Amino acid sequence: MEPYSCDTFVALPPATVDNRIIFGKNSDRLCDEVQEVVYFPAAVHDNLGKQLKCTYIEIDQVPETYAVILSRPAWLWGAEMGANEHGVCIGNEAVWGREEVCDKEALLGMDLVRLGLERADTAEKALNVIVDLLEKYGQGGNCAEGSTEFSYHNSFLIADRNEAWILETAGKYWAAEKVQEGVRNISNQLSITTKIDREHLDLKNYAKQKGWWDGKKEFDFAATYSYLDTAKMLTLSSRYCEGYKLLSKHKGNITFETMMEILQDKPSGINMEGEFLTTASMVSILPQDSSLPCIHFFTGTPDPARSVFKPFIFVPNISQLLDTSSPTFELEDPVKKKSHFKVRPDRRHPLYQKHQRAFEVIDNDKEKAKTMLDNMRKLEKGLFTEMESIIQNKHIDVDKVVNLFSQCAKDEIRIYESYINS
Repeated sequence: MEPYSCDTFVALPPATVDNRIIFGKNSDRLCDEVQEVVYFPAAVHDNLGKQLKCTYIEIDQVPETYAVILSRPAWLWGAEMGANEHGVCIGNEAVWGREEVCDKEALLGMDLVRLGLERADTAEKALNVIVDLLEKYGQGGNCAEGSTEFSYHNSFLIADRNEAWILETAGKYWAAEKVQEGVRNISNQLSITTKIDREHLDLKNYAKQKGWWDGKKEFDFAATYSYLDTAKMLTLSSRYCEGYKLLSKHKGNITFETMMEILQDKPSGINMEGEFLTTASMVSILPQDSSLPCIHFFTGTPDPARSVFKPFIFVPNISQLLDTSSPTFELEDPVKKKSHFKVRPDRRHPLYQKHQRAFEVIDNDKEKAKTMLDNMRKLEKGLFTEMESIIQNKHIDVDKVVNLFSQCAKDEIRIYESYINS
């Protein structure tokens, strides 16, 4: 199942520089799927009798939801990755194991990512939200648009300013590991072994009933619920192993730029190419000093080595992210039991269209390709310097930050247009 993987990373002090937690994720999806970057403001929900429509099912709404920024496949309700106004970040991965994947439509793992972000102001509270919803509604349904059947269970990396949690699931059963220092990553395999800080009440009992665990030897979640030899987990050439090596290589000196370089790495397979490719990427800076802002970077386009990481900071009255929002279609029902479309609609947002067109134009012109990438890196470097200045000086120009991400997307589009029209 490795081709269907994503990769999510977290680095905590003392592995990082300047007492920051750094979160990063590559979202690897079908190569023709568009991922949009969208913002939803905080909201109060007075009519709690009205159900919330997720991708496939309706669930109970809560009185209040937090502001979130999400990177998500444009056809669904949830998200592959994102952050909220309280500095909580979540990314999810596809995982498979001994517990059969259910075809029944329920909550997608991507729905659970968004719900955790909307409903929790700490990483552990987000974990609580996800496992409670998992118990109540279950997980399941097609994770691809159209006729392609693509279903899986999920693992999650959840981080905030103080700590991170790994949450891995098998149907309704789950185990969680708390991470307070160093580095940790997840990929397409169960990775929690004997360090289990929280678990489903029936996790071990169920494993005994299925004959997966004899109840005598030390309980190892990954070994019990998957077919993996956990002794070999960090010696194989899997993406999980390669990701851990890249994190470990930079331990003690990890910055947000280091995390971006890891996400851009092609030899390891972290930056994926082919039928499944890295369709979008995210990196977040989570300072442990709560007086400093969290900064979240998103690409909104495929291949982080050929994209611009654009910053976003939560402030009041954020302008809508029009250049990274995909079009909507009248025929669509938010609760998608079946697609209304005979042909998949064109979901490309303005930034995606220009990015795609520019690389088509320069594809066979090495000189133009180099100058365009140089201009993209120059734009990006200026943004990085600006974001560092905000953190170092503890000062935000709110009037400018309201439009920060939107303006960056426009500046990126202008670079592409200059090559499309040349």
